[in-house]
Amino acid sequence: MKNYPLSVQIWIVIAIITLTISIVLAFILPTTLRGFFTKEIYATIRSAQDLVFNQFEGNIYRDFIGPDFFGTDEEILKNIRTVKHFILYDSNKIVLESNLPLDFLKQVKGDALIQKDISQEYRGNIHGEKVFYVISKGKVLGFDAFLVSYMGDSYREDLVQTLFSKLLSMVIIVLLFSWIPALLLSKYLSRPLVDLEKRVERLANNYWNEAIDLNRRDEIGKLGASVEHLRKQLIRQDQAEQSFLQHVSHELKTPVMVIQSFAEAIKDGIYPKGNLELSIDVISEETSRLEKKIKDLLYLTKLNYLCNHNLKKREFSLKGLIEKVVDRFTLRRAELNWSLDLLPIIIEGDEEKWRVVIENLLDNQIRYANSQISLSMKDEGKIVTLKIWNDGPPIEEGLITDMFQEFNKGYKGEFGLGLAIVNTILKAHGSKIYAKNENEGVSFIIKIFKG
Repeated sequence: MKNYPLSVQIWIVIAIITLTISIVLAFILPTTLRGFFTKEIYATIRSAQDLVFNQFEGNIYRDFIGPDFFGTDEEILKNIRTVKHFILYDSNKIVLESNLPLDFLKQVKGDALIQKDISQEYRGNIHGEKVFYVISKGKVLGFDAFLVSYMGDSYREDLVQTLFSKLLSMVIIVLLFSWIPALLLSKYLSRPLVDLEKRVERLANNYWNEAIDLNRRDEIGKLGASVEHLRKQLIRQDQAEQSFLQHVSHELKTPVMVIQSFAEAIKDGIYPKGNLELSIDVISEETSRLEKKIKDLLYLTKLNYLCNHNLKKREFSLKGLIEKVVDRFTLRRAELNWSLDLLPIIIEGDEEKWRVVIENLLDNQIRYANSQISLSMKDEGKIVTLKIWNDGPPIEEGLITDMFQEFNKGYKGEFGLGLAIVNTILKAHGSKIYAKNENEGVSFIIKIFKG
């Protein structure tokens, strides 16, 4: 069924539910109706006996049944058209005015002899037909006697069949007419999903300009909002990627042109830098720049796969790792003042990739710091906060939220991939990073979630 359209699936489910309910009712209703009408038959028999006792109150009496027990005589007469009676004397066992079968009479006599209550309900059989009867004790002409009132089961079955057939007809009509609105309802519920599916298909084909607004607040509306967020992210990603590729192509083209022009000049016996050695040094420098950019691109390309499939996690001291990296970086700008406020915290992760994170962040700090860099750690229970601050110029507000994304123009308009690499590694470790402009300087804050 999952291969059918969603509207058909909804309609089938509704149809199965209604059909199942109808089938269950078809089995339950007859039994329920029989039980109900059995009680009604006994109530009718007792009503008829009340009338008989009231009519012959001078000869037969029961002080436990008062007058008008079930209403007026007119109402009782309407209910007793199928109720029959006979009298059974207790002393000589003589049956008055009755031509009933002997086996049934014997059963009634036996029930009457052992009956302890003044009135009691029984079931029997007359000529193969089930009957319901009530035996009530009383006196006739001073003798103990029993009034036996009975009614055949055909009366109950007629009521059951009549009512059941009517109810069944109503259920079938309701069932048939409910399937039409169910079909309309299923199409109504599936329509926004069908529309959303078409729009997602357009997104897959790079048609991103059409906004997705389903104008709903239910789960379908939330799904549409998520797809709309995805659309905006794709547009932003595409724009950043195009800008990045344009800049990278320019950055790669520049050293290639320098290398090519210098090589052709040297080939023609011309030395742009005055002599052969200086000219070759320029070619070597440009080659190194070009190699670094290509390595960064390749590293970022394979980093997502490596972080998801090749993380070598183990416990290590984050403080010890930071101190090792800082020792190496302090030599790059000796005039900077470094301040470390670190805690002896052990975390679990790929130590080598955490080294890349610290190195890239400190490389960024050294590039923009004026005179100070500080690193501090704070243990907040399940979270460790690592804060790296420098007293350099603030970051542009338009870049501060996107500077860690791939293919995004970086700090000061540069296209370095270091921050994108940092963000990718931290995500793989379940951590996150963000930048914040302080009253003085800039902070990079890492939230490390303990395992």
